[in-house]
Amino acid sequence: MTGPAQTEERLSEVRFLTVAEVATLMRVSKMTVYRLVHGGDLTAVRVGRSFRVPEHAVHEYLRGAFSQTA
Repeated sequence: MTGPAQTEERLSEVRFLTVAEVATLMRVSKMTVYRLVHGGDLTAVRVGRSFRVPEHAVHEYLRGAFSQTA
């Protein structure tokens, strides 16, 4: 069973990246990252007026992009 303590523990392990960090990691522009987020291709959480992207979401997106081109 998943309790509140386990959920909280897993959330504390998640590393969130800014749009600028994602852009640098993917070697694309920030506008491209915003398009991916708004298009639903990249998972993000809105914090105030900015977005934070879970690091694992970036890796999942890139894995999917590589598998489509292969």
